[in-house]
Amino acid sequence: MSSLGTPFNHSGATEFIFRMFTSSPKIQALLFSLFLFLYVMILCGNTAIIWAVCTHTYLHTPMYFFLSNLSFLEICYTSTLVPLLLANIIGARKPISLAGCATQMFFFVTLGSTDCFLLTVMAYDRYVAICHPLHYTLIMTQQLCTNMVAGSLSLALFLALPLTSLVFTLPFCGNFQEINHFFCDVPPLLHLACADTHVPQAVLYVVSILVLTIPFLLICISYIFITTTILHIPSAEGRQRAFSTCSSHLTVVLLQYGCGSLVYFRPPSSTPADEGRQLALVYTFVTPLLNPLIYTLRNKDVKNALKKAMSKKAASESL
Repeated sequence: MSSLGTPFNHSGATEFIFRMFTSSPKIQALLFSLFLFLYVMILCGNTAIIWAVCTHTYLHTPMYFFLSNLSFLEICYTSTLVPLLLANIIGARKPISLAGCATQMFFFVTLGSTDCFLLTVMAYDRYVAICHPLHYTLIMTQQLCTNMVAGSLSLALFLALPLTSLVFTLPFCGNFQEINHFFCDVPPLLHLACADTHVPQAVLYVVSILVLTIPFLLICISYIFITTTILHIPSAEGRQRAFSTCSSHLTVVLLQYGCGSLVYFRPPSSTPADEGRQLALVYTFVTPLLNPLIYTLRNKDVKNALKKAMSKKAASESL
């Protein structure tokens, strides 16, 4: 445990600061530019997907409904973390209050968990589309799709609220703490608590199993059935198209669940100080950016929608 102040006092206002990536001004400027570029790309790419799905009727299908919701989640998720990260890189480190830290953690856990559940829903959608194509429209109704998205968010809220409350009922050793991270994540905050953390650590493992392990197993089961069905498709072109659709989803899944498992399933004592922060950069920047890149570059429907929009804009500007 690290302490930067006097012993914890319930009457004092506890504040946190985030550890710097580097003290070199040149590297700070480089990191700021890189992270800002990635953040803008994430916002633009995911907004483009949402706009394409909303404005083109032939994209009003369950697959694109889930994809647009995933894009909206990615925008909210990264906006919960990145602006504060950028502010702390470019200027003096700004303290965050206990309430502010708790709010950021709550939204991070809620949106991150919803993201994981939605990836599972998307795997089920692909399973129904490939394994039961004749019944697809009967099974994947608009009502079911809406309920699945709402259920994902509700379950995430149900898990995030008690976990966040449990972490922030712990006493912290001092009124000014340095978090070895760039946002208020659960493991580094448990490390700063000056009380027994076995109960919240156990709750974190349970939440991680519900958010990461079970959804990942369900996705694997879905893709076992999907792969079996694809291998029975007679035409090579049909197999290639089906594998192409699924491989893009699997790429995002493996990165998201792989990095998350490495961060949240290892005992705190066995995790190097900076490794959790480095892995968090992957699911803060890489997977939200991969979502629009993979689904636009490898998806003809979305690419055609964006091309039509660009050509219409070019035509209107030439008039």
